[in-house]
Amino acid sequence: MASQNRDPAATQKGTEPSEGAARGPVGNRLQQELMTLMMSGDKGISAFSESDNLFKWVGTIHGAADPVYEKPRYKLSLEFPGGSPYNAPTVKFLTPCYHPCVDTQGNICLDILNDKWSALYDVRTILLSIQSLLGESSINGPLNTHAAELWKNPTARHPKGSTTFQ
Repeated sequence: MASQNRDPAATQKGTEPSEGAARGPVGNRLQQELMTLMMSGDKGISAFSESDNLFKWVGTIHGAADPVYEKPRYKLSLEFPGGSPYNAPTVKFLTPCYHPCVDTQGNICLDILNDKWSALYDVRTILLSIQSLLGESSINGPLNTHAAELWKNPTARHPKGSTTFQ
């Protein structure tokens, strides 16, 4: 049975959560996710809320073992809509990332952030999925076509022993 107190606009992706929402069920879930992530001990991923705003986080992932990437750590922004957890958060790279599934603005092509989103996913799942994406790229329908072309040709990715994209 639907709650009579539910704001229909709050379930739309992109709507800003109200100030009181941080004390409601969405805020409680985000607080729990933050604590779980901090206590999980997963190597190579972390995230923290931006100041006192539980709806805006900064995450960090360590790059894949593939030496293609110059920077071993990447910062990401995570913004949770008022309709969380039923709507996916907006996740973007803050650190430049040259990858077929990441465009020049940091947007990420990852199914669980779009049509495959489930309310069962949490921040840990998102960060681990992005970390995995860096090591295994799908070059079908890439956001960054130039990176996809280089990805198809390993010698172009590593010219003369280089460990970074040229």
